[in-house]
Amino acid sequence: MTTPPQFRGADLFAVVVGGLIGTGLRYGIDVAVPVADPGFPWPTLLINVVGSFVLALLTATLWLRSSTPSWVKAGVGTGLMGAFTTFSAFAVSLFSEATEGRWMTLVLYLLGSLVLGFAATVLAFRLAKRGVTR
Repeated sequence: MTTPPQFRGADLFAVVVGGLIGTGLRYGIDVAVPVADPGFPWPTLLINVVGSFVLALLTATLWLRSSTPSWVKAGVGTGLMGAFTTFSAFAVSLFSEATEGRWMTLVLYLLGSLVLGFAATVLAFRLAKRGVTR
């Protein structure tokens, strides 16, 4: 049986600060790379694939292999990466494609997000394993 996580003020503060940074980064990319209507949601796909890679790399290199402080994990993982990548933008993009009847875009975006996100995660763990074993 695992023990429930304890509330830590430093962790909460780190999540808030990380969330502010991640949200700002995401907004900046959305503004810099606007999607034409109708258009493929490239910015959200790119953000979520990059986020999958970064979070997996951090997990494989820092969090599983060292005594990284909980506030760093909370701030970078939950805060920064949680705000940068977002399931809600993914879901809204899928819904928009469905309501507009753009089924091919919907399927490509759905499968592309899943396949590329998983591939980025696998790549990050493999790169981390190489770096650790050499």
